[in-house]
Amino acid sequence: QVQLVESGGGLVQAGGSLRLSCAASGRTFSGYTMGWFRQAAGKEREFVALRAWRGGYTSYADSVKGRFTISKDSAKNTVYLQMNSLKPEDTAVYYCAAADRPAATSRRYEYDYWGQGTQVTVSS
Repeated sequence: QVQLVESGGGLVQAGGSLRLSCAASGRTFSGYTMGWFRQAAGKEREFVALRAWRGGYTSYADSVKGRFTISKDSAKNTVYLQMNSLKPEDTAVYYCAAADRPAATSRRYEYDYWGQGTQVTVSS
């Protein structure tokens, strides 16, 4: 049974940084794609970033390019989202997701497993 547990959210001032973690368990993720999505109040869940577990391919939403970085620690089975230069519009619940395929895209329906989410609030 796959479990994804996010942590690291919180309240930060605009221009600040946060690092989110996603601890993955339940199977070997070498053939998976790991993603981060977010959902602001009253809006649909949107893609933020993804990384192929094997090979290191990454992709980012235009809104976060140059500010966010997705990475992983294979030994800890953990995926990270380093968020710098945060803006108030980054405020949302951030979700970790896992797709059982090595080349998933930004489409939500490609992801099979989801975490419970962690709140990120950026004050102006």
